[in-house]
Amino acid sequence: MAKPDVSQADPTVISRAVLELKKELQRLVKAIVDDDDCSLQTIDQAQQKLSAMKDLKVKKSLSLKIDATLAAPEEFLCPLSKEVMRDPVILASGQTYDRPFIDNWLKAGNRTCPRTEQVLSHTVLTPNHLIREVISKWCTNQGIELANTIEYIHEGAATGADRAHFLFLLKKMSLPLPHQKEAAKELRVLTKKVPSFRTIFGESHDFIPQLLGPLSKTESLSEVPSDLQEDLITTLLNLSIHDNNKKLVAETPIVIPVLIDALQSGTMETRSNSAAAIFTLSALDSNKLLIGKSGALKPLIDLLDKGHQLAMKDAASAIFNLCIAHENKSRAVKAGAVKVIMKKIMDRTLVDELLSTLAMLSCHQRAVEELVQLKAIPCLLTIIRESNTCARSKENCIAITHNLCYNDRTTWKELREEEKAFGTISQLTSNGTSRAKRKANELLERLNKAVNYTHTA
Repeated sequence: MAKPDVSQADPTVISRAVLELKKELQRLVKAIVDDDDCSLQTIDQAQQKLSAMKDLKVKKSLSLKIDATLAAPEEFLCPLSKEVMRDPVILASGQTYDRPFIDNWLKAGNRTCPRTEQVLSHTVLTPNHLIREVISKWCTNQGIELANTIEYIHEGAATGADRAHFLFLLKKMSLPLPHQKEAAKELRVLTKKVPSFRTIFGESHDFIPQLLGPLSKTESLSEVPSDLQEDLITTLLNLSIHDNNKKLVAETPIVIPVLIDALQSGTMETRSNSAAAIFTLSALDSNKLLIGKSGALKPLIDLLDKGHQLAMKDAASAIFNLCIAHENKSRAVKAGAVKVIMKKIMDRTLVDELLSTLAMLSCHQRAVEELVQLKAIPCLLTIIRESNTCARSKENCIAITHNLCYNDRTTWKELREEEKAFGTISQLTSNGTSRAKRKANELLERLNKAVNYTHTA
């Protein structure tokens, strides 16, 4: 008979079962204490009752944890863990995260905000007392008790019950299709809601290939039922959230090819989650190079070009992360990133995110040539003038313009005409960020020198 789903255990039923076990255990312990020559069988029975009671307690804890996360308002959930925050802190970008998870993000060498992709001015974490108090009151009203911070940091450790249930589900991935679907759906939920199930995957190099067995046995993912494919790809995404898994997941030979295939042939949600998995895995520098070499940039750029809004955002985030590695910038340019990104920016789609990527690519000579052909400078200066453009995007616009002008002489005439008509660069020297002011001043000095030289001649 199949083992019941831990995630669906009823806390009330479990409490009754624990009470019965306690009564039975009390009887057995009394017999052991009172009888100087008690049997080994009695001692074994007491140990079995203790073990059963521990497993039930673990099930109850997991059930309450999942229920709390499912019922909680969105603003109570950490963007990284997708769980109710125990120790909410504010990042330099103004976004709130749970301390253990954002700590791990920063310790991995990341210096951007996971949600906004903004480059961080500092890595100091400020306690968000207001949201913590609101969460605390909500938990009290709901009858939910959250672990304290110290316990929470270590709660990813797997129990015997977790491990047994995990192996049971993994074995079903080699059974007929209905069993595969059932196991994949449950693993998707558990790896999202319960940290210990993400941890277990990192204990053996064999677990991920077993998980992806149904995908590896076909020549194309189009032969795999879309719901099964979606559940397996999403489980990979959940695994990649765990920092200790990132290297193992990316270096498992089947993973990156499966993610690339999903980018091209899955449902839109599968494609989106595949792009999100690549984004998460690329937090490690070694993974950036591995993923870049594998040919992932072209399907990511295609998804950015023609995907759904949510999928485009995940693709844009993955492309940005990968292009932080110098080797991947030329790969992205060759794969057509510049044309697609400019098209989206001109359509005012994901402008802030894509300007950050374009600023990195604009150092590449081929990217400069393409941007000049696409008449990028008027578009960039128009974005600077728009009232709803944030300071970071204005900074990226002027940085890209600076790179174009200093790498292609033909752009100075275009820039001079724009400045004469609107004075955009002059305005940025007084109201831009420190970097934007510096770039704008350098451009103005160069323009003024050219004007003075012409007058002298």
